Formats: sequence, C-alpha cells, structure tokens
Amino acid sequence: MNIGKSVIIKGELSGSEDLTIEGHVEGRIDLKDNVLTIGPNGKIKAEVFAKAVIVLGEVTGNVTASEKVDIRDNGSVDGDIASPRVAIAEGAHFRGSVDMQRSGAKPAAAKPATPGAPATQQSQQQGGQQPQGQRVGA
Repeated sequence: MNIGKSVIIKGELSGSEDLTIEGHVEGRIDLKDNVLTIGPNGKIKAEVFAKAVIVLGEVTGNVTASEKVDIRDNGSVDGDIASPRVAIAEGAHFRGSVDMQRSGAKPAAAKPATPGAPATQQSQQQGGQQPQGQRVGA
C-alpha cells in the first residue's frame, strides 16, 4: 500500500500489509508484522511499531521494530530506536538513543553461568574438599 505525498493522516494507522508513506502522518503507526517505508517525501510525527522500518524521509518520534531499522542516506530520525538490528547510512541524521536488546531473550541465555559454580557449591556440601578460592575447571 502507498500513501501519497499529498495525503495527511492524523490519528492511529494500523494494518497487516507492507506500507510506504510519502505523505504526512501524525499519531501512531502500528504494523507489527510488516515493513514500513517512509519515502523521501514522507514526514512522520508518530510512535512507530513495525517488523522493519526503512527511513528515507523524516521521522519524529520513537521507532520500535522487531527485526530492523534502516536509516538511509538523507533519512532522519529524531527519537529513540528499539530494534535488534539498526543501520544508519552515511549522510543520515539520527538524534536519540538506541536499544538493540533482542526482545524475548531470556536473562539466563544472555548471561552464561560462571563455569564451575555449581561444582564448587556441590563440593563444599560434600565436606569442602576443594581449597577456598580455586575454581573447578579453571
């Protein structure tokens, strides 16, 4: 779907197909399972939620993408980005913060257990045969 450069939308925009915006949108854009492209003439003042966001125009507002955010040459984002993959081209403008934490990641998977920690606790329970301060498997 394409929103032409003479179109102005104020409010909430949601859908279940890929969308290219060349016009103006103010409010909220919700395309969680789809790709949003802001064309070179597009001007967005909105909170954006999509699978992937490609910026060639201007975005003012926070951008959240489950796969990637790509700010191309001459693209502009003023707001925070949350996405596991972020690309900012030379010549692009970005002002805000970037959070590249993968959504749905378990803390245990992100931080591996200290090698030998369970073995040390087990040996201390069995009478403390390991000398203090020595790691098992080090």
